[in-house]
Amino acid sequence: METDNDTDADVSLTRRLAGGDKAALADAFDRFAPTLTRYAWALAGSRQDVEELVQDTFLTLWQKADTLQLSTRALLPWLLVVCRNHARNQARAVAKQASDELPAELASPPGAEEARERLRWVRDEIDSLAPLDRRICELCLIEGHSYTEAAEMLGLSVGALTQRVSRSRARLKKAVTHDEH
Repeated sequence: METDNDTDADVSLTRRLAGGDKAALADAFDRFAPTLTRYAWALAGSRQDVEELVQDTFLTLWQKADTLQLSTRALLPWLLVVCRNHARNQARAVAKQASDELPAELASPPGAEEARERLRWVRDEIDSLAPLDRRICELCLIEGHSYTEAAEMLGLSVGALTQRVSRSRARLKKAVTHDEH
């Protein structure tokens, strides 16, 4: 759980980064690289892809440091979203390359249809949510919009949206751990 000291440290670190302090980037790397690496392993399948995701995330942090606005004063959520977005871009590039190289009938990876069917129940669980919660899940968890973007689209505060996402994730987690699908 984030403490006030952690968020104060994040604000200070963000200011240092915005000022072009290279030591701040090293500090950010030391502090967040282990967590980002674990997260990247959930998004990518090879060591090379994981390393690339982590590097790209910190490069983005460095490049955007002077315009960075943290909605929660915590840097880690922003880094995780950036990492997820890089993973999606990486997956799109791989898929595009594969589809460009293969005939259309072979473009779908083997087992894709089976995987979609096995995960159909997750979509069914999302569909059973209240309409607003379902739309929030679609925007944040499926389409990859940031909480700030989704809140703006739906006319909610970031805090209200965060609470709704948290409740929906808890419900989905409960369904995953308690149901046999």
